[in-house]
Amino acid sequence: MVVDDSAVVRGLETRILESDPAISVIASVGNGQAAVQALDRHDVEVIVLDIEMPVMDGITALPHLLKKAPGVKIVMSSTLTARNAEISLKALEAGASEYVTKPSSSRELTGGTDFKQELVDKVKALGAAARRAGGAPRTLARPAPLTPSPAAAGAATTPSRVPSLHQAGAQIQLRPAANDRPDVIAIGSSTGGPQALFTVLGGIKKAGGITQPILITQHMPATFTTILAEHIGRIAGLQAKEAENGEVIQNGRVYIAPGDWHMLVETKGTDKVLRLTQDPPENFCRPAVDPMFRSIAKAYGRRVLAAVLTGMGSDGARGGKVIADAGGTVIAQDEATSVVWGMPGATAQAGVCSAVLPLPDVAPYIHKFANRRV
Repeated sequence: MVVDDSAVVRGLETRILESDPAISVIASVGNGQAAVQALDRHDVEVIVLDIEMPVMDGITALPHLLKKAPGVKIVMSSTLTARNAEISLKALEAGASEYVTKPSSSRELTGGTDFKQELVDKVKALGAAARRAGGAPRTLARPAPLTPSPAAAGAATTPSRVPSLHQAGAQIQLRPAANDRPDVIAIGSSTGGPQALFTVLGGIKKAGGITQPILITQHMPATFTTILAEHIGRIAGLQAKEAENGEVIQNGRVYIAPGDWHMLVETKGTDKVLRLTQDPPENFCRPAVDPMFRSIAKAYGRRVLAAVLTGMGSDGARGGKVIADAGGTVIAQDEATSVVWGMPGATAQAGVCSAVLPLPDVAPYIHKFANRRV
């Protein structure tokens, strides 16, 4: 279902979506109230929801839509302004699954390919997730000993006892966690990532906190990353900010890769320093997780704990291998709790993870591992 007060935008978005044979737009309405009513007549998997509309705006409609159709995936749609970025982040906290930043004119909507591809990709991925969640229960062979529990995060696993598990029809081989206490925590995420980050950072705070710096690359445009840092700072109870070029990394702080910039780490004397670059996108993304992971492995060696959370694509898998090969520890979010099990799935299937965990277990694992005694 497409929800937008502009008939022109609704028509354009409908044509964009239905250009893919896997997508069918079964309802198109002009405000949030009409969208809520439409759920009485239509079985919808994904809703593209405008923020600013008459009668009932998107943020007001959101809880009503989720209450009426708990399994529906909602993509917030707005032009890129600081106010809309703030509203979109609040919507993600309130249960929306994703967001898209739509061009500010119908001419840009018609001519631009980036928005078209982003809209189609996100709707398809979320539609698949909605069908998985609403279909027959999946059987995941995940016996407790196979995915190390948070309590075991500080314990070394001998190579002969490294377990395997099955997810998404593939066998996943786990490797031993490092023996060293990490000096840095690195997190990569994309689709569904803001909610996952709020859960993980809030959980770390609840568990008692950590002293290491936390570096985060979340696939987001500029403006959004500024607002994301503010939300994370409030939720985590830590000083969180967008990274600045040349900034010395300090313990107990959270650094977010700014939109459209890769965030890297370099060693300068005894300091670890952030570098921002506009090198070409990787995995069609800038910022991307892989370059951050590679640079962190080079700067910190084996004293790294990296986590790959929900997201489309495979960003983080190759960089995760670099961290694991350097002796660091990599974990991934499991399929059942991921909005999209692309990035964490690719990382897990690369055989570089020491644990594949449900989202609620990620924060306890990080807290235990980061505070381990060695």
